[in-house]
Amino acid sequence: MKPRSAGRLGRCLAVGVLAMAAVRGLAGAAQAAGCQKVELTGEVNAGQEWKAAFGQGWVFRVIPIAPGEAGYSGWDLVVDREQPAGFPDALLVATPPYRSINEHEVGTTFGLRAQDAIGWNPRSFRFLTAADALRESQKLYQSLSQGGQLKPGVPHPTQKTAQQAAESQSGAEVRATRRLMDLLRQSSPGQFRILDARLAPGISDAAPYAENWALASPRTPHTLEPGSGGKSTPLGQLHWMRFSVTLWLPAGWKAPAELHGARTACPE
Repeated sequence: MKPRSAGRLGRCLAVGVLAMAAVRGLAGAAQAAGCQKVELTGEVNAGQEWKAAFGQGWVFRVIPIAPGEAGYSGWDLVVDREQPAGFPDALLVATPPYRSINEHEVGTTFGLRAQDAIGWNPRSFRFLTAADALRESQKLYQSLSQGGQLKPGVPHPTQKTAQQAAESQSGAEVRATRRLMDLLRQSSPGQFRILDARLAPGISDAAPYAENWALASPRTPHTLEPGSGGKSTPLGQLHWMRFSVTLWLPAGWKAPAELHGARTACPE
């Protein structure tokens, strides 16, 4: 698990800038094609993993974040093959910005307190659903990372900053970035909603970028509990959560019968 610090908050990667631009234009085409909607529900305790298969060899996982020296708590949202396909997973690679605060991570990372993490609710993400697209996107991600292109960039990118990011790349890197963008255009949308939670609240003040989530936290049902050993900490701890996951899959998706997939319009 790579370190997560508040100092890197909001800094998008150069490739993430372009990838975000790519996925923003997906709604119209997906809306026309229609989607198959499936819903998953589950609960998970601190330090434990939850997973559910949603068809065609794919699994949605909720994986505990390694505490590390900072004592993080919470979970990563992951879409992967039933036999794990490695890093990055199909949700992470399709949900930029990379290496920054991101909707795929429900935890006390990047300076978020436990109560801020549940206030960021629901969370939207995208994910790949073709195994060959995942394999190729992983290779592109790794090659761009080794080439130094996957380093923190600019928060809230504009068209101008995206153009500057592209201009900073070599010809090979530009081709790799464009191909990664093409693959991300094949991604599907999803939503993760916290239905209930138990947590030890952090005692520090909310970071400026987390103030809205702090204000929204009362709208997520939750119970406050003491921290480990009865001690309070600046960021607090996430102990348990119950949640729902909604996936809008390609119209012809073969979901398990028990999921009762339904044909519907794709979200905008």
